[in-house]
Amino acid sequence: MGRTAPSRRGVLLAVAAVPLAVACTTPEPTPLPPDALEELIRSARADAALAAAVGAPETATARTEHADRLAAEVYRATPRVPGSSVPPSAPPSVAPPAGATREGLVAALRTAQKQAADLVASVPAHRAGLVASVAAGCASLVEALS
Repeated sequence: MGRTAPSRRGVLLAVAAVPLAVACTTPEPTPLPPDALEELIRSARADAALAAAVGAPETATARTEHADRLAAEVYRATPRVPGSSVPPSAPPSVAPPAGATREGLVAALRTAQKQAADLVASVPAHRAGLVASVAAGCASLVEALS
């Protein structure tokens, strides 16, 4: 049984192809931690649905605007995959809770105000103004509804 040794040329080609094979594989992307603003976005969308359910369209509009502005900041700060420049599609719809009341809306707005105010100190300076504006906006909506 004759075994033939690989040729010198075959060995050189195999060795030369290894770095190319390694370079052509893409590493698994590491998952990003959730953005600190995500919870504010969810609250704003839920409050907008609640406001619409209790007949407070101005409050619904304001909270939708809060959610949109926060989502735009999250999108701006999220690294993009090369070739994908399209922002996320329509935001998920949030159904208002059963038995929605104006008092429940005021309580939700107070909670959102506190949530945003607590977050201001922990976000970078370029986001602090946006988060503080959301907190102030919630405070003014509470005053308008009271």
